[in-house]
Amino acid sequence: MVEKINSMRLDKWLWAARFFKTRALATEAVNGGKVHRAGKRVKPSQAVQVSDALEITRGQYSYSIHVDGLMKQRGPASIATTLYTETAESILAREKLADELRLHAAQNPIRERRPDKRSRRRIIRFTRKQES
Repeated sequence: MVEKINSMRLDKWLWAARFFKTRALATEAVNGGKVHRAGKRVKPSQAVQVSDALEITRGQYSYSIHVDGLMKQRGPASIATTLYTETAESILAREKLADELRLHAAQNPIRERRPDKRSRRRIIRFTRKQES
């Protein structure tokens, strides 16, 4: 299903490779400096070709990839993963960051919700007793 085409727009390829949910989000990321080719910023309309090396930043995660194929249309995720190869260093760095984020989240639990009116009154009553 990967078609033999020479080049295509970068934003369209990012969308087809499923790095971004919509083409508009891909364009916004490229314009925002989240995508680099050979260490330089690129424009959404620039052509991407097979064997290009890209650095993509999505949120806190960073991907270093090599383009292996081009597709005219967005297809299933199983085919989209064949369009690129991620470097081993990039995979290890992402896994390390994910572990750190998981550990940080376990150490700093987030409250499920704010106290309601009854709970706030109990807290106020409790803290006043502690003051006296």
